[in-house]
Amino acid sequence: MSIFEEMSSFLQQGRAPKVKELVEAALADGQDAKKILEEGLLSGMSIIGNKFKNNEVYVPEVLIAARAMNAGMEVLKPALASADVTSKGKAILGTVKGDLHDIGKNLVKIMLEGKGIEVIDLGTDVSADQFIQAAIDEGANIIACSALLTTTMGIMKTVVEKAVEMGVRDKVNIMVGGAPVTENFKDTIGADYYTADAASASDVALSILEA
Repeated sequence: MSIFEEMSSFLQQGRAPKVKELVEAALADGQDAKKILEEGLLSGMSIIGNKFKNNEVYVPEVLIAARAMNAGMEVLKPALASADVTSKGKAILGTVKGDLHDIGKNLVKIMLEGKGIEVIDLGTDVSADQFIQAAIDEGANIIACSALLTTTMGIMKTVVEKAVEMGVRDKVNIMVGGAPVTENFKDTIGADYYTADAASASDVALSILEA
């Protein structure tokens, strides 16, 4: 088993100290930072993402795998910076105004980061103006809006309208998700993508950025 396969395996088990140790060992061995990221950490998170999508693992396992990934990233970050590894792109993420639920949003963040996407997490209770302004400030071409309450879903429509009003609708892909959100609702408000779960959201986001 290669050091990358071992890293991926420990990450899936959520064994943060082991992941950290292996990243340190790989760097000491002169391994390329980008290779460690892609073949070790991201490959492990990708497997967790697929298992989560197929209901083979659940939220707790995803969270401990993410913690292990973050432990590895802490060690790897300086090497990535000096190797000038750029992220695959940026996504603005948040739960819409009036909604304070963040478990779904946090899972989306984990899955996006697991694909090598930089996430600007605006937290919860985020207004349409904040979403659009953040996308403009950060030069992000994805806005991902989450809602758990049917009463707050309407804000997603405001996000789409605000993007038109501020002249950036053609520059941003607006993704929507959350328990009450549907494909039909996405079509009604004129958003670009709807996904039913966090793992699918990360797949769609990556395909947008790679297109």
